Amino acid sequence: MLGLKIGGVPEHFNLPWRMGIEEEKFREKGIQLHWSDMGGGTGQMIRGLENKTLDVAIVLTEGITRAILQGLDAKIIQIYVTTPLHWGVHVPYNSSIQSISDLENQTFAISREGSGSHLMSYVMASQESWDTTKLKFNIIGDIYGGLWALENNEAQGFLWEKYTTHPYTEQEKCRYVGEVVTPWPCFVIAVRTEIYEEHKESLNEMCSIVAKKAFDLKQNKNASELISWRYNLRHRHVVNWLNETDWNYDGIKYPMAFEKTLSYLLKLGLLDENQAKNWREKLF
Repeated sequence: MLGLKIGGVPEHFNLPWRMGIEEEKFREKGIQLHWSDMGGGTGQMIRGLENKTLDVAIVLTEGITRAILQGLDAKIIQIYVTTPLHWGVHVPYNSSIQSISDLENQTFAISREGSGSHLMSYVMASQESWDTTKLKFNIIGDIYGGLWALENNEAQGFLWEKYTTHPYTEQEKCRYVGEVVTPWPCFVIAVRTEIYEEHKESLNEMCSIVAKKAFDLKQNKNASELISWRYNLRHRHVVNWLNETDWNYDGIKYPMAFEKTLSYLLKLGLLDENQAKNWREKLF
């Protein structure tokens, strides 16, 4: 039995993994997945791959692309979610901020350096034609840290997946003022290089199982009720999310998606040309 330590955000995107584990689909193929919820998001998972507390991670495309090209010893084995992520832009509930444009020169709460909440702040700033060199950040660890930072005026903006944060907007812990949509497929499956080289066949089997579970979930007429119940989300929001979301059902890597990610990271100054050399060989 191959044991793998795997991590992902405790969000609805990863339900296919959780169902596969609960139904012992991986064990049937000789793979024992030890799942860890990573509330700190991609930044936390990059650290996990780096210090070998994780073997596999379900991470944001932009974060892992940057980390690998900056030297992280890992490989991307395939895209997991082929559709973009809708990042909600949140502000303190009682603040005077009414739109994204009001956030220029304000401080953003981010889970970790290199995380999606960090990198997407740059994407948003670029789309708004702000000077990205003037962005200010407060590292807060996870969504709860972000909400605390907004409530205590330690940050004025916080980007997080909009459906995950919606319950907190209803609790008046923050206020939604807009969204930023990733210009690329949002989640990929990344593996430490050592594991990748030693267990390619098992990793391919693992990806096939989760693709099948994702397809089954997408086709399930009761999926919205199941997700709403498991993740404490409004049913109508889950219906919208399912319409917006597709997983990778066929195992294709979609390398063109990474070209777009790379061009953004270079444009925003988050990678340099030397780091981007031979990017295909480094990423895959």
